[in-house]
Amino acid sequence: MLRTPSGGARHGTAADGRPMSIGTVLLQLQEEFPEVTISKIRFLEAEGLVEPQRTPSGYRKFVAADVERLAQVLRMQRDHYLPLKVIREHLDALARGEQVALPSPDGEPRQEDDERSGVPGRATAARIGRAELLVAAEITESELDDWESYGLVVPAADGGYDADMVTVARLVAELGRFGLEPRHLRAVRGAADREAGLIEQMVAPLRRHRNPQTRAHAEATAKELAELSVRLHSALVHTALRVRLR
Repeated sequence: MLRTPSGGARHGTAADGRPMSIGTVLLQLQEEFPEVTISKIRFLEAEGLVEPQRTPSGYRKFVAADVERLAQVLRMQRDHYLPLKVIREHLDALARGEQVALPSPDGEPRQEDDERSGVPGRATAARIGRAELLVAAEITESELDDWESYGLVVPAADGGYDADMVTVARLVAELGRFGLEPRHLRAVRGAADREAGLIEQMVAPLRRHRNPQTRAHAEATAKELAELSVRLHSALVHTALRVRLR
């Protein structure tokens, strides 16, 4: 079952219990995985991770088990940085009734996320190394070198990569499947830096405050502003596309 934002769960079916279109599946998965796209679902299907039914005219029709399987795949990618081959083997083992422990990047077992473990904080907050990032994003060393040279993926001071950088790498890889190269994405990176600078200016007075609660409020405000900025950017892109594709 898919978890709702409030921590509950619901079945991955349409309101009337009928099979769902890929668009409906996308909306359900985006509650837990905001970065997932239709192309990602199609890619996972092409890799044999999910096998939806097809109508006589060729349209995909997903059932509850398909949606939950997709959610499992996405969780294992997000929380354990596993390549698709390992994920497929794990799901096949589960289908045979076997119990397989999922490894973390440091080789130690861990909970999949804070909702299951009951411990505050996301497990994905920990950094992973370069080799783990290559596996998580399913990219080559030369591709990562190229992305870093354009400033799209930036390691931390200790050389590691946090969960946000893993997400960036995966998204750059997804865009690459459509023919978008790192040089095409420099403008996106530049826009993100400008938005981050604007947010930094707005919360700077709060961050310099002596009161720890005020500084904590600055962090919360920055996160909220970042979320609003991302939503605005998405809306503007969709609006611009509607005008151009008329």
